[in-house]
Amino acid sequence: MHKRVLWITRTAVLIALLVVLQAATRLLGNQILTGSVVNMMLIISIMTCGYATGLPVAILSPVIATLLGIGPSWLIVPFIAAGNTTLVLLWHMIGNRELGNEYVAYIAALIIATAAKFVVLYAGIILVAIPYILNVSEQQAAVITSTYSFQQLITASVGGLCAIILLPTLKKAFKSQQ
Repeated sequence: MHKRVLWITRTAVLIALLVVLQAATRLLGNQILTGSVVNMMLIISIMTCGYATGLPVAILSPVIATLLGIGPSWLIVPFIAAGNTTLVLLWHMIGNRELGNEYVAYIAALIIATAAKFVVLYAGIILVAIPYILNVSEQQAAVITSTYSFQQLITASVGGLCAIILLPTLKKAFKSQQ
């Protein structure tokens, strides 16, 4: 029972923190900052609490953000959830490996997971959603393309680097609560 309550609490707190940080940084009008913070929180969630927390945070974050009016169009939420899921699964699988030391594994996870998230978002949103699902002008398509293409490489990289800095301390803190 204690572990279930701890899981529910951690998951709820991480989702709430992610949404609050997303809303706060979005007010600043800087998509790079907002995306970097979101990616950092996704990585921290999976790397400190595992699949049971990391996956719900990755999937629910664009849903909740859209419900609150700070997220994207409902039509691209599934693609963002898929990109987030790709990011966190690869971070978990690679970042927890024994590759000499944790930083080698973290850097490998950063490179591979960032590239994979970019590919998932680019394929889903740029190659499928814009031409076949969304009914947007060329100007709107250009903005969406900018947001969900190479900008994602930047935000996932910056978020990953921030997570790498914070993870050793956070992992110890979360481990001591078990």
